Amino acid sequence: MTISANLKGKKALVTGGASGIGLATVEIFARAGAAVAINDLPGSTLLASEVARLSALGLQVYSAEGDVGDPDSAARMVCAAAQALGGLDYLVNNAATPGTRIAIPPSDLDRQDEAFWSKLLSVNLVGPFRCIRAAQPYLSQNGGAVVNVASTAAFGGGGSSTAYASAKAALVLMTRELAKGLGPAIRVNGVAPGWVGGSGWDCGWDEAEANAAAAKLPLGRIGLPADFAEVIFFLCAGAGYMTGQTLIVDGGLLA
Repeated sequence: MTISANLKGKKALVTGGASGIGLATVEIFARAGAAVAINDLPGSTLLASEVARLSALGLQVYSAEGDVGDPDSAARMVCAAAQALGGLDYLVNNAATPGTRIAIPPSDLDRQDEAFWSKLLSVNLVGPFRCIRAAQPYLSQNGGAVVNVASTAAFGGGGSSTAYASAKAALVLMTRELAKGLGPAIRVNGVAPGWVGGSGWDCGWDEAEANAAAAKLPLGRIGLPADFAEVIFFLCAGAGYMTGQTLIVDGGLLA
């Protein structure tokens, strides 16, 4: 199946859509003609500025404030977005948190206390489930698609912490489970990014470390948000016979 560049009449919700991979995903959908609801935390000034910027370009974008880490807020946000758009064809679960600005080594158990685990699991794992559950009635009407943004940490550990890697690994499994549970009406797939530049999630790595990491990749560079947005777009607008899969997009990191 070829991907249509014309998504006029389609409606998408992108969580965590005001920056990084989420914002790049919003732009690729909106420029293809889709109406896009952009989610970010309540009161986000970045959300307001990006909605204004993209609207000024003539793109159909809408603000969808809400916290996916809060059950009631997540459900309200999804339903409000679907009603504002007049339905929902695509849900991109991109909102997540590393939980720390400095990566926590697996040996450091004290920094990964109950509150830390609870937050990362609620936002990074249960959050996508909350959004899918709220979006299911709308997506099932249109033969919709869900893409969950995981991480290469799900396949080999690392990332910002053991808690983060564990939540993303569980998200990969949840993607497969919900693909079985929601098919054939809804396809559910995932994307697992490797190193991402310009995401705001540097977790303490500096330019020298980024360059050293890039030198080890077969493609010779750190991924940019648009690199991952292209794959998310493919899994939503194309890939009609694909479900339950998580595509690793890492420039060859795990190769």
